[in-house]
Amino acid sequence: MTFRVQTLNAAQNKMVNIRVGFGYDVHPLGEGRELWLGGIRLQFDKGCVGHSDADVLLHAICDALLGAANLRDIGFHFPNTDPKYKGADSKLLLTEVIALLDKNGYAVGNIDATLSMEAPKINPHIEAMQNVIAPILKVTPNEVSIKATTNEKLGYVGREEGVNAFAVALIYKK
Repeated sequence: MTFRVQTLNAAQNKMVNIRVGFGYDVHPLGEGRELWLGGIRLQFDKGCVGHSDADVLLHAICDALLGAANLRDIGFHFPNTDPKYKGADSKLLLTEVIALLDKNGYAVGNIDATLSMEAPKINPHIEAMQNVIAPILKVTPNEVSIKATTNEKLGYVGREEGVNAFAVALIYKK
């Protein structure tokens, strides 16, 4: 979902193009996989299963940014059928998304993201995630909001079979 709002920047007396995008991603959890979330590796007995490193949080952020700029989605740019992206570091995918935004004249305003999983606890790792993600987005850690919740033991997330991530991105024309 993308919204476009035109506002008048009184200080510069010109129109500012602000756009919002929403991203969602889901990956199953599996034994023998590393758990990468928000660009950092967490110690856990399961990891997200996917073609790349399966960093569900970064994938949701990529989709939110791409959606805000009307540049399709992560699967279009980084298909899971392309061997080039097998085991790829999702920080590199996010870096490429930012390059696409830059090429199209956009910059990131802020990100608001939520991880939904039962374990491990995410709260102790949020600051480290913000410190990894912010420089890639060319913003400060204060512009990268990351929250975590459980699914109260309901559904595949509650049974620890998978992880969800949701993200909203605000971008603006430079």
